[in-house]
Amino acid sequence: MGCPVNLVLASGSPRRRELLASLGWQFTVRIPTVEEVFLDGEDPEKAVVRLAGAKAEAAASGHPDEWIVAADTVVSLEGKILGKPSSRGDASRMLSLLSGKTHTVFTGIAVISPYGREIGVEATDVSFRTLGEDEIRAYAESGECDDKAGAYAIQGLGALLVEGIRGDYFNVVGLPLYRLSRMFGSLGFSLSDQWRLKR
Repeated sequence: MGCPVNLVLASGSPRRRELLASLGWQFTVRIPTVEEVFLDGEDPEKAVVRLAGAKAEAAASGHPDEWIVAADTVVSLEGKILGKPSSRGDASRMLSLLSGKTHTVFTGIAVISPYGREIGVEATDVSFRTLGEDEIRAYAESGECDDKAGAYAIQGLGALLVEGIRGDYFNVVGLPLYRLSRMFGSLGFSLSDQWRLKR
């Protein structure tokens, strides 16, 4: 089959745009209108799969010839979802919870193509260093935690928070590229063709 020249990223995340662009692929961005609400007591893995699927479906509506990529990322600590902070104070609260502990980043990823669809979830464990109050306040005040799941960005200043990770680094940034590649392969878009798609 041919390469998916009509590639669409169904996300407003600049991190996901940068990761997809780093592969040299041409794509358009279409931000779906999906309310990112977690259900009471919802399992983090099920939540991100549900939301990624809903975003992909919304973006694909009326566009049967396109390849749609959608994702949703959350931070989970001891089974509880930490979404995006509502304020700097909320960010400090989240960072205090994560301090000195290991949490899991879950990203649900969905691909809808003319040849079928794939949906799955990637999990990466992230261990934080122990943080003092002044350190938590300083990072929160940097503004980097705004609009970030779990109130940190591993690809920025937040790299200094992380003692270690187990799993896919790119998943923590927001788009697990290896899993995306495997999903494309399952839909007939081979790894060789993925490299040939580079502009």
